[in-house]
Amino acid sequence: MSADVLSLATQNATLWTSDLFDAETRAEAQALLEQGGDTLIEPFYKDLDFGTGGMRGIMGVGTNRINPYTLGLATQGLAVYAQHMGRKDLKAAIAYDSRNNSQSFARKVAEVLSANGVHTYLFEELRPTPELSFAVRELSCDFGIVLTASHNPKEYNGYKVYWNDGGQLVPPHDKGVIEQVRATRFEDIRWDANEALIETVGTAIDDKYTDMVAGLSLSNAGKTELDIVFTALHGTSIVSVPPALAKAGFTNVQLVEAQSAPDGNFPTVASPNPEESAALAMAVAQAEATGADLVIGCDPDTDRVGIAANDGTGKMQLLNGNDTAALLVHYILNAYKENGTLPSNGFTAATVVTTDLIADISAAYSVPCYRCLTGFKWIADIINHKPEEQFLVGGEESYGYLIGDAVRDKDAVASAVMIAEMAANAKSQGRTVLQQLEAIHREFGQYQERLISITKKGRSGAQEIADMMTALRNDPPKTLAGSLVVIAIDHNNSTQTDLRTGATSSTTLPASNVLQFITEAGDKVSARPSGTEPKIKFYFSVRTTTGDSHAATKAELERKIDTFIEELNL
Repeated sequence: MSADVLSLATQNATLWTSDLFDAETRAEAQALLEQGGDTLIEPFYKDLDFGTGGMRGIMGVGTNRINPYTLGLATQGLAVYAQHMGRKDLKAAIAYDSRNNSQSFARKVAEVLSANGVHTYLFEELRPTPELSFAVRELSCDFGIVLTASHNPKEYNGYKVYWNDGGQLVPPHDKGVIEQVRATRFEDIRWDANEALIETVGTAIDDKYTDMVAGLSLSNAGKTELDIVFTALHGTSIVSVPPALAKAGFTNVQLVEAQSAPDGNFPTVASPNPEESAALAMAVAQAEATGADLVIGCDPDTDRVGIAANDGTGKMQLLNGNDTAALLVHYILNAYKENGTLPSNGFTAATVVTTDLIADISAAYSVPCYRCLTGFKWIADIINHKPEEQFLVGGEESYGYLIGDAVRDKDAVASAVMIAEMAANAKSQGRTVLQQLEAIHREFGQYQERLISITKKGRSGAQEIADMMTALRNDPPKTLAGSLVVIAIDHNNSTQTDLRTGATSSTTLPASNVLQFITEAGDKVSARPSGTEPKIKFYFSVRTTTGDSHAATKAELERKIDTFIEELNL
């Protein structure tokens, strides 16, 4: 244990025993001081990072925890930054998810904003994150906030900030807000709420939002024949996805009742993350018992959606985020073309760690696919910077997709409805979703992707992650599965290097701590520390031509990824 770290933690905790904090908080801080050691250090050794999208952390007392005071600090800094931008009569919208304390945290944030003269629209009950993005633009707000920790475990909560375009913060506002938050002290927080400036938002925005979602429909084929099992995983999607599906014309939707009630303890799952097979296990079991065609599940704040599809024998097969993104992009572009409405100025978008299959499909329809850094805010940024072009659909491998531009973040409500429409359309033509995916692979090439997340918690974990990235930069792999690594991309300095010639070029993307290695065979490995969790993530993407058996080709590609993992000692 570093004496300096203990000293800093002690200093921070001592402040929290002062009159700036309520009696309960003071008592907890004093108890932590008396316990000392790591019990004191972890909550107090640093300030919780306010990153480019906001904050996410474990709830509790301390500077490195989510609580009313760290949220108040962030909110005060955000309000001051917006005022310094010269905006008059500031307006903001606030939504919150089903997590423990989200509602009370949202109320505290509204009080601080109102005390700073910001007219604040506070949703009366929990609402999905994409509806907040929609509301920011619909209500002409200067910014918006969602109290959520997305798909993190139950002990977490968080704070996501949106700007007036409905997207999360991007340059220059991200750095501007961060600097102002860091310059704000606890004594600067204004707690004297102006109740006249806090306006409750009811169902009016709900109706406009679900009308917008239903209006994205491109076909009604097969909607009344498709059997869907939907799980909310105890989150906000229960208030929006079933109504949106009904409004879009789907009549056979079963709910997983045991997971329908919003509950921040997420009692039926270890993690409310639809990327994990265990989270959808109850829905899959129900679908197999009832012969359903499709399983849809959303994370607590309803920006990610996971699916499973009937394989034709009654067994449900989970799809990864890349497969679902490819199915969505193909369906939407093909439907536009068949309807004769494919815009001449349309485009798609995907992040750099998302499957190249999206770009391949887009090219077949003469639609450009723009690539961006990881994080959906960068797709929103592309939309903002291309007002002369029309965004059609985009996505990222982490189960986030967007259709149209009324929302400027990944939208699991609209995505769930459009995924169901894709499945219904396939069924109306005598195909399962899996057969539709196979057809795409046979036409464009069979891709297989895999994500590995390695968790490294606490101070030592952060250093381990940094050391892993340094090692990869200093000693990149020479070969992978017998194929030479020919391209190395370091997004931290926005450079791409041809390892055969030494020639370098710019990626033209902003700096980000992401490394990518591309082999002579065209396969790709990417590494990046998570910006929201104590993890380092490795993304693998391999491809080949589909052989006689789609399943056998998939198994071959999976073995290739296994070889990559072994060679990288992961």
